[in-house]
Amino acid sequence: MKKLMFILICVLALIIGAYPLTYVFVDHKNTFLHLKTPELLSDSVWRSAFFLHIIFAGLSLLVGCTQFGSKFRDKHLKLHRVIGKIYITSALIGAISGVYLGFYANEGAAAALGFIFLGLIWFMFTLTAFLVIRKGNILVHQKFMIYSYACTFAAVTLRVWYPLLVKMTDDSSFSYVTVAWLCWIPNILVAFFINKKK
Repeated sequence: MKKLMFILICVLALIIGAYPLTYVFVDHKNTFLHLKTPELLSDSVWRSAFFLHIIFAGLSLLVGCTQFGSKFRDKHLKLHRVIGKIYITSALIGAISGVYLGFYANEGAAAALGFIFLGLIWFMFTLTAFLVIRKGNILVHQKFMIYSYACTFAAVTLRVWYPLLVKMTDDSSFSYVTVAWLCWIPNILVAFFINKKK
């Protein structure tokens, strides 16, 4: 069961992690960007933050799932460390840009706060994981990396919850505000119980 869940997580991470490629091959009118105002789209700071976020958050989602297999980690420790540095750098950039983008979220302050808190918590967990491993505290590092990846995985759970909520409520505005919180709070709770069990 654990192996099947791990495989499912990796497959979903691969699909959503590759999402930024759609902005290369698909007209922006058919992407998330069509929901934004022309004024915002012409803002170079916002556009830079948006592409930094989708690229680095996508990269952290892709590489992060490789870090939790104990056999791989023990057998390829140097590679684990290299991938870990890539993950931490990507996640920190994804989190910072995500906080900035949160202020421009659709559907007002309720949704904005959900995404801003996600970015701040993601940043805090990732930075803490980095700082404790620098001190050699492997167990605490592992726990905070699980929390960090739970935040990273919000990119997947958002895209699972949102269409389900829209279908159940027939209200895209309510669904968007709800998913701004629902995409990451249950993930943190799951991470908490995983860490408690460990």
